[in-house]
Amino acid sequence: MSNIRTSTLPNGLRIITDNAADMHSVAVGIWTGVGTRHEDMTYNGVAHMVEHMLFKGTKTRDAKQIAEVTESAGINMNAYTSREITSYHMRGLTESLPLMVEVLADMYQHSTLPQEEIERERQVILQEIGMTLDTPDDLVFDNYYATAYPDQALGAPILGTAEIIANMPEAPLRGYIAQFYNPANTVISAAGNVDHDAFVSLCAQHFNALPAGEKVRDIQASYKGGDHRSEKELEQAHFILGFRGIPKLDDDYYAAQALSTVFGGGMSSRLFQEVREKRGLVYSVYSFHWGHHDDGQFGIYAGTGPDKLAEIMPVVCDEVMKLANTLSEQEVARARTQIKSNLLMGRESMMRRADQQASHMLLHNAVFDPDALADKIDALDVTALQNVARRIFQGSPTLAALGPIANLEDYDSIAKRLAA
Repeated sequence: MSNIRTSTLPNGLRIITDNAADMHSVAVGIWTGVGTRHEDMTYNGVAHMVEHMLFKGTKTRDAKQIAEVTESAGINMNAYTSREITSYHMRGLTESLPLMVEVLADMYQHSTLPQEEIERERQVILQEIGMTLDTPDDLVFDNYYATAYPDQALGAPILGTAEIIANMPEAPLRGYIAQFYNPANTVISAAGNVDHDAFVSLCAQHFNALPAGEKVRDIQASYKGGDHRSEKELEQAHFILGFRGIPKLDDDYYAAQALSTVFGGGMSSRLFQEVREKRGLVYSVYSFHWGHHDDGQFGIYAGTGPDKLAEIMPVVCDEVMKLANTLSEQEVARARTQIKSNLLMGRESMMRRADQQASHMLLHNAVFDPDALADKIDALDVTALQNVARRIFQGSPTLAALGPIANLEDYDSIAKRLAA
């Protein structure tokens, strides 16, 4: 942990460095703890559209100049919007760190949102939405979240809808930035060959004038569950069967992660072995557990031919029902090893390390300690996974299905299988 250091500027902006002195490069970025769930649903998609627009010009650079000045220095630049976080990040040689910080600061604080660029980027995002609509294994996840969290921004699609984006005015973009893009909601993180004190001085030079602002207040997530079916002419049917999961701030969070690994986290997992290897019902089947700070989702995804749909759901439900009572120490040990291996291998990516530190700071207001997490994983046993399985599977399910789904049994029948 001696390589991980933090500082806070007078305006409250938190700065983290994760030093790896043997690297030739550094990953650096700005992480803001806001995303889709913080939108006014009238303007769903504004968080993602703002992310696009910050690349489209500042008071001193237009969009082309932003691209040219970074790529001329060999810098890779990207961004993402999730339901709870927006990130702008770069990776380049350590000698380019001052330029990366300066450009990120310029984009974050001085983007001008030119009207002609708004109109152009509107068309780009509409194409992105169109790609999602043509990608059923993406679309079914949007439908799933909308069913799990109806009439809530947390359940809205990250990209927004085509209708909203086509008519998105300029004012919500500026309003979103003014409300949320401030030090109270923001962390600057760097990982790689980076000197902490020099980096803090560099950040202070470019961010000290940024007003402190107010920390975002989340509306409590309210899981509902239910049934969403969309008949569509496709080669395969896609479905997600899920349950309310465990929040990231809950002590059972990592037990739920391990449970998902046992259930559908690889080729040795129960779902893969039973549904694909033994019965040949699918090409793709897996489980997932995604946490938010106040809620979570534990789900099973499968894609299968319409002729297999009537057979696969009873099999999946049966696997859910017997999971808690049949867990073995061998399975739990394998899950522990898989999770820890992914954790340690992820440390080899400087961008992953920067992202881990920033995301953890936004959630916990503390640095991410990989050794402490490894200790938590090592402490998991069969009893912990049994308890969390019973906790998760006692709730009402959410089902989202897409494609040729006429053979899929009704929601009440599925719910009865899971309550038996």
